[in-house]
Amino acid sequence: MTIALIYITIFVLSFLLVKAVGRGVSARHDFTSLKTVTFGDESAVRPDRAASVISVLAIFLIWGAFTGSKLTPLHVPGPFIGDTSFSYTAEDATGATADANVYVRVHPVGADAAPPDIPTPATGFAKNDAVTLSAGRSGLIRVSRNDQGGGNDAFRVIAVNGEPIAPGGEVKIKTGTVGMTPKGTLTFAPAKGWQMEKIWLPAPEDVWNRLIEISADGYRNFTLWEHLGWSLGRVIAGFALGSLVGIPLGYAMGLSNWFRGWFDPIVEFMRPVPPLALIPLVIIWFGIDETGKIVLLFLAALWIMTIAARAGVSGVNITKIHAAYSLGASKWQILRHVIIPNSLPEIFTGARVAMGVCWGTVVAAELVAAEKGAGQMIVAASKFQLTDIVIMGIVLIGIIGYGIDILMRIAENWLVPWKGRS
Repeated sequence: MTIALIYITIFVLSFLLVKAVGRGVSARHDFTSLKTVTFGDESAVRPDRAASVISVLAIFLIWGAFTGSKLTPLHVPGPFIGDTSFSYTAEDATGATADANVYVRVHPVGADAAPPDIPTPATGFAKNDAVTLSAGRSGLIRVSRNDQGGGNDAFRVIAVNGEPIAPGGEVKIKTGTVGMTPKGTLTFAPAKGWQMEKIWLPAPEDVWNRLIEISADGYRNFTLWEHLGWSLGRVIAGFALGSLVGIPLGYAMGLSNWFRGWFDPIVEFMRPVPPLALIPLVIIWFGIDETGKIVLLFLAALWIMTIAARAGVSGVNITKIHAAYSLGASKWQILRHVIIPNSLPEIFTGARVAMGVCWGTVVAAELVAAEKGAGQMIVAASKFQLTDIVIMGIVLIGIIGYGIDILMRIAENWLVPWKGRS
């Protein structure tokens, strides 16, 4: 929730700042600027590059702030590290009470630290204690072990820092929380702060260092580029097969009542079924080799491309078809010169969605006895809690997927320059 609020705040402030600065910039002169109506016209919407840059920087800064990164100037409060202490009041079997202190040294995770010194011995039957704990970790503090009469069942701790405490209760102090187990043993949990531990989210430089390491040494007997290459090859093969079958099928469904009636129940039934649900069936039918993985990606792309092509045909302006017929065009000429060109924008949109789904499915596809691939690398690393490798793989998959999407946009602008201008 805190991260979401910070991100929304950055978004709003950046929007207001960029708009304020943009008022002083001269208006652009292009095709869009000549339009009299732009609100609701998708072709008039262009990504604001300043917003894109700020968006990436905001994510990076938030990531660094919540992981204590050395690359970011600001950080949220981290876990408490250092020496702290608290007092407790014990009651013995006779009902007498005595006070003592517990001195705690909190050290970074993975580091060694000696217990803190006890400055002044306690004078009553309750004796001072000294313990060490790792940052962000709680631990038991068995104060009764060295207290006189601590082994008696009637011995108990009744207060911490002067505040009453009972089994199951807790007392807040500046550097953490002192609790009591149901059996009456004290616990201490140092303040965790807002920063996340490396096992949950490593800092950006940790992910970068892991990328350099795996780029040089590889991972699980394969280089990084082999892992990425196999994943990319599987995705392209599955997407290509899905397009080769799905686009003609979508055209047929959009042009023929018989094809529409025959395939519509199949397409609409399979469309909401997630590709991950098909993994057991794919294994049974096609085994665990490359064929099964590509078939799964093929099915992930097939229905999307079919629906995109069908929607493209259905969205062709009927007046253009009437105009072509009035000029004496044949059905083949209408298909070639009217339907296909006007359906390409929908098909490219579907292709971009299908490629994204294929990239999302490749991780699951490589769960099926794969030895190489970005998804396999991520899954193998997760078993050993190597979060930096998991995030590295996710980032690389995202970058490659984004690069493919950019290439598709370029191809769409080159092949379909009339999009949004009809």
